[in-house]
Amino acid sequence: MQFTLFPLSKPQLALLAVSREPEELQPLAEQGAMPPSFAAARSLRLAESGNNPTWASMFLIIRSTDSRFVGACGFKTVLTNGRVEVGYGVSPAARGQGAATGALKLLSRFAFDAGAGEVMAEVLPSNLSSTRVVEKAGFALVGSRTDEDDEFVHQWLLRSEA
Repeated sequence: MQFTLFPLSKPQLALLAVSREPEELQPLAEQGAMPPSFAAARSLRLAESGNNPTWASMFLIIRSTDSRFVGACGFKTVLTNGRVEVGYGVSPAARGQGAATGALKLLSRFAFDAGAGEVMAEVLPSNLSSTRVVEKAGFALVGSRTDEDDEFVHQWLLRSEA
């Protein structure tokens, strides 16, 4: 199954940031595929802080077979010292179909094409599904830390081949 990424607009992000679903997206969404409000709000904050708009991007994950979106992904940080952090989420009904892995590969390629040398993903050790996603996408475990939410996470890194 193939997947593509479709960028969300600033007005769509603004609605999602206040937990409202853009009407034009509702008929195309799998149940649970809308990005969470905190992720949309983060993208807006990154954009409004004068950062390069590339690193404030959030994308819908579109399933090619029926053009429905099954999740979302995007950048959690701006490019800093050649590195950017990413996040992703997939609707429960679409899990196990390669959507997260496909999206992570596409998002990483987008990041490298935009000038990143490294892409970071932080994963809770208990999230075995997400661990499999980063492994399948070619990321390597490089460390761990306690994040801003006081959660212990593993850090996974993918380096550009260029």
